[in-house]
Amino acid sequence: MTSLNNLFLSIDTEILQLNKNLNRMISAKHPILYAAANHLFKEKGKKIRPSIILIIAKITTLHKKIHPNHTRLAEITEIIHTASLVHDDVIDDCDKRRGLDTVHNIFNTKIAVLAGDFLFAQSSWYLANLNNLEVVKIISKVIIDFAEGEVRQGLTSFDTTITIDDYIEKSFYKTATLLACSCKATAILSKCKQNIQNDLYLYGKHIGLAFQIIDDILDITSNTDTLGKPSCSDLKNGNLTAPIIFALEENKELYKFIDHEFYSEQDISNAMKIIKNTRGIQKAKDLAEEHIQLAIEIIKNKFRCNNSKFLIIISNYILDRIN
Repeated sequence: MTSLNNLFLSIDTEILQLNKNLNRMISAKHPILYAAANHLFKEKGKKIRPSIILIIAKITTLHKKIHPNHTRLAEITEIIHTASLVHDDVIDDCDKRRGLDTVHNIFNTKIAVLAGDFLFAQSSWYLANLNNLEVVKIISKVIIDFAEGEVRQGLTSFDTTITIDDYIEKSFYKTATLLACSCKATAILSKCKQNIQNDLYLYGKHIGLAFQIIDDILDITSNTDTLGKPSCSDLKNGNLTAPIIFALEENKELYKFIDHEFYSEQDISNAMKIIKNTRGIQKAKDLAEEHIQLAIEIIKNKFRCNNSKFLIIISNYILDRIN
């Protein structure tokens, strides 16, 4: 944790400025829309995604300098991520996020959808103002991928034929694409060669996949207070994640509860007991660790400088969330 604190100290000024800028960037003419958007940024959090972008900026520029376009990209990434959470909460009918009431719970579903759309629109406007067509193209694809991921998830609810490969592909569209594309975009802004851009894309992809797998494990192993949102929500919504898929392979009794789409809370409780009594959670953790190690190897092999160690620290921190 000391090393992680050192990381945040190294970009403390930039993160403080980022928090101020986010509040300015989401200003809206309509007070309700502004209140809805502003509510989302009350919880400061660790800002892992912007931190990764800022550290990559230091690694890939002369004199280890973070340029204004790098900072703006970090802000855009956080806005896009937050917009996706607003829509996720509506789709999943989630009443808490990061310990706070969700936008649709405070206002209504219509306002929440509009707030999410507003944030996507704001991010697109600031993205265009970076005046870099390559970056515009790659980050715009993220929003397309998000929609693709949500559709895939919706079409496979309670589908017990889903494979780990299907799950990884869906997780890329829903989560990892943002980190992968943002890491590559950072390298583009730093005028890095294509091979460096591709390496950082892969780093972001593996980190993003690991992050999603760990989130899915925590949905089963943690309680609502720790998560800051309702636990077991994936299971209740029929979203079959890595630990559930692995558990299905080991204990066929789980099929009947999923096939019946959990008639009662007791069904959920029974299903949770089955999952926890299999090696599903451990196998999911092993899968997350594989992606973390792939990400770390890219950094160790391609980026030998003082700031690169912070990307390894972040990578290990993501895995340590379940320890």
